[in-house]
Amino acid sequence: MQKKGNGQFRKKKAPAHVFKTDLKQLNIITPEVVVMVLEWIVLATIVDSLVGLIGIFTMKMSQKNLDKILFALVGFSAGALLSGAFFHLLAESIGPLGVQAAFIWLFVGFILFFFIERVLHWHHCHEGRCETHPVTYLIVLGDGIHNFIDGLVIAASFLVSLEFGAITTAIIIAHEVPQELGNFAVLVHGGFDRAKALTFTFVSQLTCVAGGIIGFLLAAQTGFSNFLLPFAAGGFIYIAASDLIPELHKETDTKKLATAFAFFIIGVIFLYIMKVLFE
Repeated sequence: MQKKGNGQFRKKKAPAHVFKTDLKQLNIITPEVVVMVLEWIVLATIVDSLVGLIGIFTMKMSQKNLDKILFALVGFSAGALLSGAFFHLLAESIGPLGVQAAFIWLFVGFILFFFIERVLHWHHCHEGRCETHPVTYLIVLGDGIHNFIDGLVIAASFLVSLEFGAITTAIIIAHEVPQELGNFAVLVHGGFDRAKALTFTFVSQLTCVAGGIIGFLLAAQTGFSNFLLPFAAGGFIYIAASDLIPELHKETDTKKLATAFAFFIIGVIFLYIMKVLFE
């Protein structure tokens, strides 16, 4: 490989990205360059992780005002999870895995999340009383997997070029802001206080850093992330269909339900637009 003047890293006599070649070939580049790329990956993933603190902007809201927007945000999060699962995660996995394998891993994720919810339900609910809804922990788990995959993507983009890495990071952050705000709302709606919800969203967002470092070290093993994509999609579909949408059905106020449904559609459309604009 050789370093070009515009900061790109390319394999000699081949247009393939560094992420698609043997990581050992990075030894041809100076250690200083390798360290610089890793530093950029870590910095970008840390910045992305800060999105997990987006809920801090609601900390000064009164409980009454927060309750007014929680139901709408649950609807938005349900739509965003479904749209992200189908238009982003599943769509990206079909190419490298094939339709059948992608759907198999989607069902593996769906079934595992169903099993995990039952385990959490048994451990956190006693005599029919549940102080914290199991979906809160599923949101953290699913979001952690999603953010880990984001870290892999960020690492891959920086191994193409620093410029491409910065653009990709900005796109991922733009995608994460509304999703993390929706997740924060779901955690509060599920029984967490705002401080605990903020802590959990930030911790789950930190898996992006781990994904970036592992993506850099295992740059040649692209199939690893391919299997995680449909798996996470299955988990997101389960959360939206089994937990969030049923919560919307519980509302009897027609006006509130209409508002939540509108935000549900907005969540679906917003994630689809992000897919179209930055594909």
